[in-house]
Parts: sequence; C-alpha cells; structure tokens
Amino acid sequence: MAHQADAKAMLDDRGYEGTLIRGQNPALLMEKAVRDRITESYYWKEQCFGLNAATLCDRAVELTFIGGTYGQQKPTPFLCLAFKLLQLTPEREVVLEYLLNEDFKYLRALAAFYVRLTFDPPDIYKTLEPLLADYRKLKRRTNEGFILTHVDKFIDDLLTKERICATSLWKMPTRQQLEDLELLDERVSPLGDEIDQIDDEDGSD
Repeated sequence: MAHQADAKAMLDDRGYEGTLIRGQNPALLMEKAVRDRITESYYWKEQCFGLNAATLCDRAVELTFIGGTYGQQKPTPFLCLAFKLLQLTPEREVVLEYLLNEDFKYLRALAAFYVRLTFDPPDIYKTLEPLLADYRKLKRRTNEGFILTHVDKFIDDLLTKERICATSLWKMPTRQQLEDLELLDERVSPLGDEIDQIDDEDGSD
C-alpha cells in the first residue's frame, strides 16, 4: 500500500515542484484510468518502486515486448516503465543515451515513446526520424495476443497516430507545418540517391 500511496502522491499537483512538461506534472500526461491501472498493478508495485534513471535502464533492457494494456486492461511492463520515466523526468542526455543504445531495441522503443510524450515538436521529428531506418522486429502485446511489428513502424506510429500504447498522444504540428515555419529543414529521404539514379537512368533511355 505504501508503494501505491507514494505513486499517487506524485500525481498530486498541490505543492508539486518538479519539472513541468507543457505546463503540467508530466505524470499527468497519461489518462487517469491508465495511471490507476498502472499503480495498482503487480509489476508496478514489485518492479518499479524505487527505480532511478540508472536502475530503470536495467529494468528496461529486460523488456521483451511493447504495448499498452491487454486482457482486463492490465498494463504491460513497457507502459509501467514509461509512466515511471514520466515521474523521473530524466535529463535529456540520459533519454538520448537510452535511445541511441543499439543493443537493446526495447529500451530504444521506450525512450522513443517518452520523447514523443515530452519533447518539443521540432525535436521530436529530429530525434525520432533517424530511427525510421531501424528495421528490427518488435513484439507487441494486444488484447488478442502478440503481433509482430518493427522499430520503424513503431516510430512512424509515434509520429503520425493520435493514440498508441493505451496513451493519447498530444496533437503536434505536422512536419510540413514546421517546415513552413522554418523550424525544421526539409527531410532528405535515405532513398534520395537511389531515386536520383533511377531518374538519371530513365532520362538516358
């Protein structure tokens, strides 16, 4: 019960003096129903209590799938650790360390999810778009069981969808809107050289 009381105290804005994300306690970026399921779950009570940025990384490398809730709205370990990250609000450098770690793809996915929830729009695109070139397989837990997806598909979902992993994503400007405002440079496709080569070949026929 003490674990749950500590978690709920983090959600009380009265007297909250921690880091604010878009003007609010970052732990409140997840909906109340989801937060309640997380803080009442066995995984949260047994595996997340007392974690800091370093020990959370140790826990995250043990992840074997991504996802939000399943069954009777039971939260996945992935979602529990994402919520813990929101409570901890680690330094940006720490989050980027998680993200750039190529050895643990589920740690990368967790960091990407956190980036989408907390970074500013231009930084979200700049940080996540390079990961569209990561084609490794991921397991995803759904209500129906496990399905196969890939890192690049998960990143694309984070950039384009409004809800993922039982979490409503705040609506951010499109890439084109940010380009028009000169907050982002035009994205260069990794296939650009190949496309130019095909155009050259077509032109010489």
